[in-house]
Amino acid sequence: MSVSSRTSEVIKNYALEKYLLELEVNGLTVVPPEVHGFPLEAIDQIVELLLDYAEAMTGSSFSLDQGPERPLYFAEEPSGLTKGAREPGQFLIQQLAHKHRLFRDLAINPVAVGLMGCLIGHKEVRFSSHNSFIKWQGDFGYGPSLGMHADQTAQPLPWGRTALTSNTNWCLTEYSSGGGCLAYVPGSHRYGTPAQFPRAVKQAVPVEAAKGSMIAFHGATWHGAFPKKTPGLRLSIANYYRHQSVTSQEDLSGSFPCDLAEDCHDAALFKTLCGFNDIFPYKQQSEKVPRISS
Repeated sequence: MSVSSRTSEVIKNYALEKYLLELEVNGLTVVPPEVHGFPLEAIDQIVELLLDYAEAMTGSSFSLDQGPERPLYFAEEPSGLTKGAREPGQFLIQQLAHKHRLFRDLAINPVAVGLMGCLIGHKEVRFSSHNSFIKWQGDFGYGPSLGMHADQTAQPLPWGRTALTSNTNWCLTEYSSGGGCLAYVPGSHRYGTPAQFPRAVKQAVPVEAAKGSMIAFHGATWHGAFPKKTPGLRLSIANYYRHQSVTSQEDLSGSFPCDLAEDCHDAALFKTLCGFNDIFPYKQQSEKVPRISS
């Protein structure tokens, strides 16, 4: 079944009209576990995997109630998402789809792919990256800016209605305002511009959601996150999608192992979203060449 026909079927079977309307109006929607169907038991298994990876990467064990059990620091000046942080309050575990089948199954959740197809284009939607945010208590977070941005800011203006990228944020723990949840500006995807300050911060509202929820949003939606004021961890997975014409964050089409792509509950869909069979970028001569007749 093609991505296009699969998406139409999923929208009908899962009754996603309410969530599509919220994406249209607000640029963001929260899909509860009973709708997207990814089991909470699998969410718990993913949490345990991430806690193990976090310990292996940092040297400190982590608990859901307390966060890192040893003090952490950056050996080098941080850049990217953590640039400017006075002390660590979060870090990113990248390339999740390489690590375990559960992450691959999550990335091809039919409701997630269906909503992403509606935003980006049913035939054009592709993976961009699969990462996890490990976040704990701290006053700074992203600082006064709340890290407000639009995911497709790297794409040239003007932006149209069709998303060039779009995101799913899986809440592996409860999302609350004091717990460092996502912040966003409702309707900002219709502005068609990168986040503008101080407007983005003043208009930001919290996205509170139960554990296991999936937050989906348009690539032009202004969003960031509030600092985590409460003890413990806020865990999430950002499965990020792109239009076929946009460069991916992670080199999936060129370097993702084929045997791992086969190891998930829908290998054909996973390989399509990786872009394994896309015409571009070509790796060898693809066009036919005329020859002299013998």
